[in-house]
Amino acid sequence: METKESAADERPARSAEEAVERLREALRGVGIILPSLRIDPVTGAHGHPYALVDLGRCNIGVASRLAAVVRAKGGAA
Repeated sequence: METKESAADERPARSAEEAVERLREALRGVGIILPSLRIDPVTGAHGHPYALVDLGRCNIGVASRLAAVVRAKGGAA
């Protein structure tokens, strides 16, 4: 029986902090910086296991680049 090992970016994040850092690095890797990216202060205040990630605000240039990257990767599984 074959088993597939998951790469670090394929396994679920173990914490909200890890999820935010992975997202920040992935976005940076495609030239996108979301300056307001953070853990939502309300849901993340007490280490809630399902804390929300606040993507924050960005200008239209960044929004357009983000949309292009998502579209380009949309067919990849």
